[in-house]
Amino acid sequence: MNPANKNSAAALWTILILCGTLVPSAIARVESELASPDKRKVSVEKAASLAKEAAVDALAPETPNPFAPPGFELTDAEEAAAAAAAARQAAATSGGTSGVVMALSDRQILEAIVSKIVPSGSINLGGKPLLLFGKKFVRTGSHFTVTYKGSDYDLELTDIDASTFTLRYNHEEITRPIKPGKSP
Repeated sequence: MNPANKNSAAALWTILILCGTLVPSAIARVESELASPDKRKVSVEKAASLAKEAAVDALAPETPNPFAPPGFELTDAEEAAAAAAAARQAAATSGGTSGVVMALSDRQILEAIVSKIVPSGSINLGGKPLLLFGKKFVRTGSHFTVTYKGSDYDLELTDIDASTFTLRYNHEEITRPIKPGKSP
C-alpha cells in the first residue's frame, strides 16, 4: 500500500471514529433549564403585583416646590438682603417688643465683616494693584463671598492703594488700612 494512501486511510478512520463518538451526543435531546410555565406562574404573579404602580394623591396647589422654592433665582447676597428686610419689616409690624433681634443695616454688616478681613499686603503687578491674602491675589473689581454668622455676603473689592483697600456690600463702601499681620 502506498504511504499517501495509508495516511489518508488513517485520517478517514479517525474522522469516522470521532463522528461516531460526537454525533450521538450532539443529536441527543437537551433539556431546558427553564422551569415549566406552571412552576413560573407563581413568580410571575408576585412580580406583577410588586411592579404595579400605586395611585398617588394629588398635592395641594399651595405646596411649595422643593426644587425651585420662592427666591431660588436670587444670589446669596440678594437672598440675605431679602431676609434682613423681612426681619426688619417683622420687627416694625410687631412694634419691636416681641423679642425679635433687630436686623443689621448693610453698613453695620460691612463693618463687622471687614474687621475680620486682614490682607497680608499689596503689590503692583503690571501696573495693576493686587491685594494679598497669604498666597492668593485679589484684583480690583473681584467679587468674593464671605460667610458671617451663618449668612453669606457678596463683597466687591473696589479699590486698592499702597496702604488701604475698599470693599463694597450692596451700596455701602468702607475703606480699611492694610496692616500685615495685625487686625485693624
